[in-house]
Amino acid sequence: MCTVTYLPTGDDNYLFTSNRDEFTGRSASKLILERRFGKKLLFPQDALAKGTWIAISDTDQLVCILNGAFVKHSHVPPYRLSRGLMALEFFKYEDAPAFFEYFDFTGIEPFTMVINDRGKLYDFRWDENKKHIEQKDPSQSHIWASCTLYSPEWQKKRIQWFDKWKSENPSPTRTSILDFHTNAGEGDLEYDIVMNIGDRVRTTSITSIIKSKNEMDLRYENLVDDKIKKCLLQL
Repeated sequence: MCTVTYLPTGDDNYLFTSNRDEFTGRSASKLILERRFGKKLLFPQDALAKGTWIAISDTDQLVCILNGAFVKHSHVPPYRLSRGLMALEFFKYEDAPAFFEYFDFTGIEPFTMVINDRGKLYDFRWDENKKHIEQKDPSQSHIWASCTLYSPEWQKKRIQWFDKWKSENPSPTRTSILDFHTNAGEGDLEYDIVMNIGDRVRTTSITSIIKSKNEMDLRYENLVDDKIKKCLLQL
């Protein structure tokens, strides 16, 4: 699932946007704002597993999950813990390096986790056997696409669409990046940024986060019920 973009806006601030591609019955209907692990967390809650694919905290941390690590894998349940619940467990730890070192990833399905931890940007992947940690340049823009839904060819196309969009939008805004996350593509309903495979698997939501000096502004758009919810989290 997911196409995700990160756009720096200066001084450790950024625009972060995630399209969630999932079974239609797993669309989230509400935002959760709660205190957990001594932190205030904000996230859309998965309707089935009660976890999430994207969450932020008042300690200036963000996590976002994409299904799969590097290649499409075989889905062989049962798993010890869902990836969505694991995403929330991240906030139990002081920082990303502590999470990488001390969390037990055995029995968890392969994933890619994009993390912004107080200005440090990580691409973390678990392939069911080994951890792969890459620190990304937070002053550069980045795009990710789930390998479980998109072949290398279609992942490359997303990079090309994103590069073209960046050349046309040198000063990105929430409005302009949401336009990309809504309309980019080539007219292929199954593989464009907003996708739909027979109303069974589709882009169920678009989550947009603006991180500024003193707050994180989250906008959640449920494409299944056509509702938008917004919430501010003070840092």
